[in-house]
Amino acid sequence: MVRYLKSARPEAERKQDDAKVRGAVEAILEDIEMRGDTAVRELSAKFDNYAPTSFRLSESEIELLMSQVSSRDMEDIKFAQQQVRNFAQVQRDSMKDVEVETMPGVILGHRNIPVQSVGCYVPGGKFPMVASAHMSVATASVAGVPRIVAATPPFKGKPNPAVIAAMKLGGAHEIYVLGGIQAVGAMAIGTETMQPVHMIVGPGNAYVAEAKRQLFGRVGIDLFAGPTETMVIADETVDAELCATDLLGQAEHGYNSPAVLVTNSERLARDTLTEIERLLTILPTQETARRSWDDYGEIIICDSYEEMLSVADEIASEHVQVMTDRDDWFLDNMRCYGALFLGPRTNVANGDKVIGTNHTLPTKKAGRYTGGLWVGKFLKTHSYQKVVTDEAATLIGEYCSRLCMLEGFVGHAEQANIRVRRYGRRNIPYGVAAE
Repeated sequence: MVRYLKSARPEAERKQDDAKVRGAVEAILEDIEMRGDTAVRELSAKFDNYAPTSFRLSESEIELLMSQVSSRDMEDIKFAQQQVRNFAQVQRDSMKDVEVETMPGVILGHRNIPVQSVGCYVPGGKFPMVASAHMSVATASVAGVPRIVAATPPFKGKPNPAVIAAMKLGGAHEIYVLGGIQAVGAMAIGTETMQPVHMIVGPGNAYVAEAKRQLFGRVGIDLFAGPTETMVIADETVDAELCATDLLGQAEHGYNSPAVLVTNSERLARDTLTEIERLLTILPTQETARRSWDDYGEIIICDSYEEMLSVADEIASEHVQVMTDRDDWFLDNMRCYGALFLGPRTNVANGDKVIGTNHTLPTKKAGRYTGGLWVGKFLKTHSYQKVVTDEAATLIGEYCSRLCMLEGFVGHAEQANIRVRRYGRRNIPYGVAAE
């Protein structure tokens, strides 16, 4: 039986928040559509107090900013980016073009073709998300995307050197210091000074996630990656300090970041609740983490591992930290999540910053139908067909003709019939199926 030691805000209240975000985003995107650069400039001035002559950085400006990054920080950025590139390359190498002769004279295949232009949004208004540049820009580069546009908000009124360095090293061809809805909207819709892209990727707050949702169809998107979510699945093989640290480590992302403990130990549940209160008195980001924990934190007590698994799959959290006596059992049996972090030596921060897997992951239960951002998201698999013998054209044409007439598509059938007449030298009247 599932019991809640601590519950989050009611779902109805969360939906009210979503409705407010939806309306605000719709109005802003319409404004960008109508007024282009003028709207973008006004929005940047309003939300970020930033309105330079050009939002796009020149090569000399990029070089100057990169020179401000310390050698140690630059070394760390390069190390993390290399881990992301290494894993992305392994993934890319697993995706093969194929061609096969399925029957004599019939050749089928597919090619994996990069998306031709991508807009990579890198959050950074509150915390400069250096790692997000690796996850989107560097991964798109490994995929072979020929035009990579990167945008990030100003940090404390100016471009953040480390974020800009990560974008440039990652392979961005255009870099804009522009944040929020205005950045996503400008990249997707286009303005007088920015050519639109074919796809938008990258995490962001609720407004960025909603902007991507509303723009989907006009452009492709990676997934719905809104406010960070984390779940800890734990039993008595670990202690409350570890559980509380992993929960608050993600709750500090924002005021609406769900953090959930699922456990079969009531003692661990209560100890973790106590430990969270202790850590919140010393955590430098306690203001954000406290609000997030109070409104979106949950502690769920289950009777069995099977019940823990069921609860976890239903919530489908973005990050799932598993620390039990059967971590691989959860790996084998969990079906709905963003990414798994297995064992007490592992943690979500590793995945966020450096270990090599991508940190742009599905939220709001999207893990039920999609995984996270990876090199394959930047590739389109396109099929092709060739019929290279008269015999194959005739045989396939006869089947095709009859199946088209079965559905009432006479014009379709004639596409097949004309080839049967030419390559099989059979006289089939118009509007009659091949025998």
